[in-house]
Amino acid sequence: MKIIELLSNVNVIKYACEQDMEVTGVSYDSRKVEPGNAFVAVAGFRTDGHRYIAQAVEKGAALIVCETPPEISVPYALVGDSRLALAKISDNFFQHPARDMKIVGVTGTNGKTTVATLVKSVLEQATGKQVGMMGTNANFIGAQELPTERTTPESYEVFRLLRQMKDAGCEYAVMEVSSHALALDRVYGIQFETGVFTNFSRDHLDFHETMEKYLEAKSLLFSMCRYGVVNLDDGAAEKLMKAGSCQFQTYSAKSDGADLVAKNINLKADRVEFEAVVEGSISRISLGIPGMFSVYNALAATACCLTLGLSLADISVAMRHAPGVKGRAEVVPVPADYTVIIDYAHSPDSVQNILKAVRGFAKGRVIALFGCGGDRDRTKRPLMGKAAAELADYCIVTSDNPRSEDPRAIIEEILPGMKGAKASAAVIDDRRAAIVHALDNAKAGDVVVLMGKGHETYQEIDGVKRHLDEREEIANYFAGKEKE
Repeated sequence: MKIIELLSNVNVIKYACEQDMEVTGVSYDSRKVEPGNAFVAVAGFRTDGHRYIAQAVEKGAALIVCETPPEISVPYALVGDSRLALAKISDNFFQHPARDMKIVGVTGTNGKTTVATLVKSVLEQATGKQVGMMGTNANFIGAQELPTERTTPESYEVFRLLRQMKDAGCEYAVMEVSSHALALDRVYGIQFETGVFTNFSRDHLDFHETMEKYLEAKSLLFSMCRYGVVNLDDGAAEKLMKAGSCQFQTYSAKSDGADLVAKNINLKADRVEFEAVVEGSISRISLGIPGMFSVYNALAATACCLTLGLSLADISVAMRHAPGVKGRAEVVPVPADYTVIIDYAHSPDSVQNILKAVRGFAKGRVIALFGCGGDRDRTKRPLMGKAAAELADYCIVTSDNPRSEDPRAIIEEILPGMKGAKASAAVIDDRRAAIVHALDNAKAGDVVVLMGKGHETYQEIDGVKRHLDEREEIANYFAGKEKE
């Protein structure tokens, strides 16, 4: 592709290159540069891509896109914002793959993965079309599963994946859109058909600093879509709708004033059931994931699919056959008379959600195992401890992904929030040992909830990802019992 085509619609301050020169590809990671590539120097959180221009040139970069002129002699294009330029360049390079697809973006503190998965499942069942998905658990091109590193990848990967989806025949793509992605222009240039808002609670303040800035980032999605689907029961709904410029559809489990309302809600140990009411039409929704939060997730997915032209009747049929989501209220089969659940809960609100759901059907005690991630929002640590201690009977505080932090130091910031609560507690730094302790102490009728890891099959300690799959740990525990 010629440089002039690659940089179309990019605000270039200065061209220090031949604009009709060809480039072979695009990279923003100097380690992955190939001969003839354009290297976009992006300032990140831990390092600045401008420091690696020489390394990119050594590997064969033909063009540098940067915010400050390179110190070495090399063709370059000077831009005001290289991160924004990367999004536009990626869209150009992959020939605008989103233009002929219907794109759904799902944002919110909790529930993004479940809602995105439900929308994908319902669309596939109801339309027979291939649907792509980008999310926390994995990326999908139709039925093909691809690994993922983060909720919403960098803009280059976003547009590359959209191109792959389009080439594979996908007419729809469903994306989890994180607040980081919105603030950092990772989805810039995408015209979403529908944006979905699940809920808003405390998280990611290590990045956004304040709840106001966090909500402001979330609201950006609703200036990029045709329809906005909003949870009317959430306190942030009104601000989001005022900030947005799209046509809004609301859903609620409490207010008859919403466009879609859940009536006659029935919460069961293995599913939720309710009547979905929209414009006088009523259909019974059943979703095989327990908890009141599942009612809201089902409502969000239903409202989204209505904006895409599906009928309420078709949605309700498809919802009954929707699969569960790995690591989201996932019941792990065990040869015991107690229940074990794995859930990704890693914020105060999500801890409350899963434990309230479990408390609703537990015949015995609720045993909660959890920790907090390192190098992330420290202010939520005592709040997570408080939420767990108020709703569980026995808490086991352990490590999550400590990353570069001292695991014990993280635990010490959790414990103050648990003071004065009814739950008894144990502290076991090693997560494997903590799981064994939880299973050793479970009795008939108890529910053991392992929180924080969810779908993840690793634990990051000292910056190194080490294999840890809680399903395997549970299986190993019972295999060892059989040998005793």
